[in-house]
Amino acid sequence: MARAWESDPSALFVRRLGKSAEELGNSQGREQCPDIWQLSNGDIAVIGRDMTDHYSPRLPEGVTIGSDERLVVIPGNMLTAAKPDIPDV
Repeated sequence: MARAWESDPSALFVRRLGKSAEELGNSQGREQCPDIWQLSNGDIAVIGRDMTDHYSPRLPEGVTIGSDERLVVIPGNMLTAAKPDIPDV
């Protein structure tokens, strides 16, 4: 059975949404940099800490994580900084 949405691995990084982790004080270099990027097909890529194992046992009712999915966490100020770059469509 086909999924309603599937990620496209050929999509390219187009632009950062918001500010870099370094600009926000969430990183002290290039090794640990959460980030949010718009891809060429309009999808969004999120780089964050993999917290799947920590949150899986306590997901809210109706929330699931597929076997090929990961739950990532980013700093709240990073999403707030990206808000002006996200359309209200």
